[in-house]
Amino acid sequence: MNDIQSPSSGQSDAEPPEDLNAIRDRRIGDLITTIKESADKLARDRTTRGDLKILSRALRELRYAFKVFTPYRSKPKVTVFGSARTLPDAPEYQQAVALGKAMAEIDWLVVTGAASGIMEAGHVGAGRENSMGLNIMLPFEQSANAVIAGDSKLVNMKYFFTRKLMFVKECDAVVCLPGGFGTLDEGLEVLTLLQTGKRDMVPVVFLDAPGGTFWPAWHDFVVSRLVANRLISPEDLSLYKLTDDYQEAVAEIQQFYKVYHSMRYVRNKLVLRLRELLHPSLLKEINREFSDVLAEGEFVQRGALKDEKDEPDLADLPRLVFHFNRRSLGRLRMLIDAMNRGSIEA
Repeated sequence: MNDIQSPSSGQSDAEPPEDLNAIRDRRIGDLITTIKESADKLARDRTTRGDLKILSRALRELRYAFKVFTPYRSKPKVTVFGSARTLPDAPEYQQAVALGKAMAEIDWLVVTGAASGIMEAGHVGAGRENSMGLNIMLPFEQSANAVIAGDSKLVNMKYFFTRKLMFVKECDAVVCLPGGFGTLDEGLEVLTLLQTGKRDMVPVVFLDAPGGTFWPAWHDFVVSRLVANRLISPEDLSLYKLTDDYQEAVAEIQQFYKVYHSMRYVRNKLVLRLRELLHPSLLKEINREFSDVLAEGEFVQRGALKDEKDEPDLADLPRLVFHFNRRSLGRLRMLIDAMNRGSIEA
């Protein structure tokens, strides 16, 4: 506990400034060398041409996608999933339009699959300037919608797995509207990644048409089959929210980032970066009510850790630091909600 100190003291354990660019360049060089070594091993392994084609295409797709998204990393993004078959006069389509417009108004980018239906609706609402697209090339459904077609923020991809990686990696929130197999696959993959700690925590909203029953029916199945049969934990229900009001969806996303900023693992510690200090009484309550998520020790507020010096733009944010058990991800979401509310009780 000796390395823990209160951020209110104004002190930090940061070392004297180093040449961060040189450190970053060296680390990037090491990773590129590893990629080249892996490529050389493919030849020694006598990898088949078919397997090499998959690797080559996937690497090229991801390289280009990273290039497109890099200039927009500083802007928050919401990924919107939903059916490509939804017609413009459907209430779900109009709901997606309203959502896209509302998110653009608070300066968020709207990322969709760039095709028709709900994906088009999200872009219609957000407008071309605030839209990004990840289009999948299919024999029967491959053209981008008119809003994003030809835009520099559009990426065309062959593989679903590279596309889903970009959807989830680059977003700060996820909203799922009604859809088919693809939408269910995308929504459940996001929940799986959050539940297993393979994705930093983000708000997930299942948004229905006004008065709709699509997602409530799905939620009933989750509760009656998955929770009841102990296939998931009751706390996992905290990983998502159901609503039929787009304004409530927007409010849920904004509330998630009211106090919470971001997270990062530093060795055996989980660091939650905050927009403001937690009140001492709330910190005391958190230590009492969320002790079950600790592998050891307690929750402590402090300044930036030494190993975070590669993110100088976040150095001034206060931190909540603790030894997380890396299992209780539903409870972690509940902890974030409590910090954002300023109280344990909802």
